[in-house]
Amino acid sequence: MLAQVPQPLHYAEGLLQSLVGLAQAKNAENLLSELVEATADLTGTALSQLYLLDSTHTRLTLTAEWLDGLLQPQAIDSLPSDYDGEQLLQYCLCQNRVLSLNELDSSLHQTEFLPVTQQPWRSLLCMPIVDKQQHVSGLLLCASHQVQDLNAFADSISLLGNFGVNQLQLMQRQHSPANDTVQYEQLQPPCASGYGLIGTSQAMCDVYQLIGKVLHSPVSVLITGETGTGKELVAHAIHNCGSRRSMNFVVQNCASLPEHLLESELFGYRKGAFTGADRDHKGLLDSADGGTLFLDEIGDMPLSLQAKLLRVLQEGEVRPLGCNDTHKVDVRIIAATHYNLHSQVEKGLFREDLLYRLSHFPIELPALRERNEDILILARYFLEKTCTFLQRDPCSWSEDTLAALVQYSFPGNVRQLKGLVERAVLLCEGDVLLPEHFNLNRESSAETATNLRQHMEHVERNFLLDSLRKNRGNQSKAARALGLPRRTLLYRMERLSINPDDV
Repeated sequence: MLAQVPQPLHYAEGLLQSLVGLAQAKNAENLLSELVEATADLTGTALSQLYLLDSTHTRLTLTAEWLDGLLQPQAIDSLPSDYDGEQLLQYCLCQNRVLSLNELDSSLHQTEFLPVTQQPWRSLLCMPIVDKQQHVSGLLLCASHQVQDLNAFADSISLLGNFGVNQLQLMQRQHSPANDTVQYEQLQPPCASGYGLIGTSQAMCDVYQLIGKVLHSPVSVLITGETGTGKELVAHAIHNCGSRRSMNFVVQNCASLPEHLLESELFGYRKGAFTGADRDHKGLLDSADGGTLFLDEIGDMPLSLQAKLLRVLQEGEVRPLGCNDTHKVDVRIIAATHYNLHSQVEKGLFREDLLYRLSHFPIELPALRERNEDILILARYFLEKTCTFLQRDPCSWSEDTLAALVQYSFPGNVRQLKGLVERAVLLCEGDVLLPEHFNLNRESSAETATNLRQHMEHVERNFLLDSLRKNRGNQSKAARALGLPRRTLLYRMERLSINPDDV
């Protein structure tokens, strides 16, 4: 039998008194204590817990706990950013939804976050708490030993939690970090990665901070950086640790398909839209509905498709090929490129309005040579993974090898370091990795770093010129020989400054 909810008048008076108590709290410790005590009193439950996210959204910490009428010593245990193993907390935080269970069953639900008591916990209410900017800041929950309809308290407890967290942020702005009013923040590590990214350098800490700011926000993200810096890993982190993590994460490389195929893949098509369209095909934008679409190498997207993508970002509407009607989609777009898009805009190769729409929240990834202190951390990580994959005994490092790695500029960034380590393990016949296993050319590394992109464009330009000359300058025949649409060939000729005189 469900426990009864208090009379409305008495309950309203209790809620008002609780809000007054929070407003009069003198410091953060008193505020947090008042919040969990008031939650337990208003709901009539034996347990109330407050979890707060740190400033980078990489840790969720149990900050205050009220149990059986007593404030418990402040906990410092925290969960990683994916809250793995705590599915109830994970659901509530990442989906930004209230969770109410009237018949909590430890055999069905993971309840390790609840304290062990003589009586089992039978009911649970857990809700996200948000700040004035509507960003999720943590969780407030209560639990009862009785079967109780705690969902009846959801609105008022949400009001209490949101008010409390806003008061806490106000106190933080008014006091210095040295003051005990922000004691709970001192429990957090100064820089925790927790996003599947590796590195403790200041450059990577700045990236973690930016990722944390955008996790629970629907804005578009533009990730820039050199080839091999881990742009797709950052996109995965934003999706997997954010509010859309339970939905699809769809990836498309805009440079891997010719224009007409890329359009049909993104927007889908209806039966009969073109020759060979013998059935309806759902596009990637529809596949990612509710989730995230990662558009890698967005700088290589043709201008005509850029205009259609802009409409998706502005209106949230998709029109498949061969269809006159549009339909709504809820997709978060994360784009990545190694180009300087502002320079591309000046050259007429990228739409300025699309650039501004995509770059609501830009994240620039540092090159590996700009985070030297992470090189050895990454190298040891890749070594361990490679040895495990190859099922061979672990290898150690010689001092000369470590010194050579630190001095190398890595034009291919983290991707190149990973490949070098994997190759070295295959070459190593003993148990020590030596400099000769890596064959690092330190003298030319800096020059290669600055000329890598120019070299790749030079190779591509010569390849196109060769095809055009073989076909006596006939662009249609050259495009067919290259397996490209003629419009794509013209676009690449313009990008690489190929004129008829060159042919």
